[in-house]
Amino acid sequence: MRELPAGARAVVLTASNRASAGVYEDRSGQALAAGLRELGFAVEGPHVRPDDVGELEAVLRASVDLGVDLVVTTGGTGLSPTDVTPEATRAVIEREAPGIAEAVRRYGADNGVLTSVLSRGLAGTAGRTLIVNLPGSTGGVKDGLAVLGPLLPHVVSQLRGGDH
Repeated sequence: MRELPAGARAVVLTASNRASAGVYEDRSGQALAAGLRELGFAVEGPHVRPDDVGELEAVLRASVDLGVDLVVTTGGTGLSPTDVTPEATRAVIEREAPGIAEAVRRYGADNGVLTSVLSRGLAGTAGRTLIVNLPGSTGGVKDGLAVLGPLLPHVVSQLRGGDH
């Protein structure tokens, strides 16, 4: 397996009304940050924000402007009326990468989590940054990292201008 390019940077963004209000601890964001560190990323966050398109979009745009290689969100991808992470993401990405989001949903379903197909998460690029939405659970984060881990060295290299 290829190694992650040197200096790879990631941002973790948690979308949760309750975690942002301090009702409970943001476990999925912490798990995501730890998993990305294990993959070799320098990680900023998790930034915990309420389920608000404007607030989520602001963090996504700021991360892209900083030139980070990867932004991964957790939470806000379901069917609840307050789940707006895909809408915030769609406003920022320039090119969709639907196969990534499909692979995350398929991985969950193939491993016995039938509700994974309810996630509306997106994936795509803005500038040289990959943005991926994951579900707001530690299980969803684990599944997402299982899919992303082998892909990210190649993706980061390509987004930095590397060859196929």
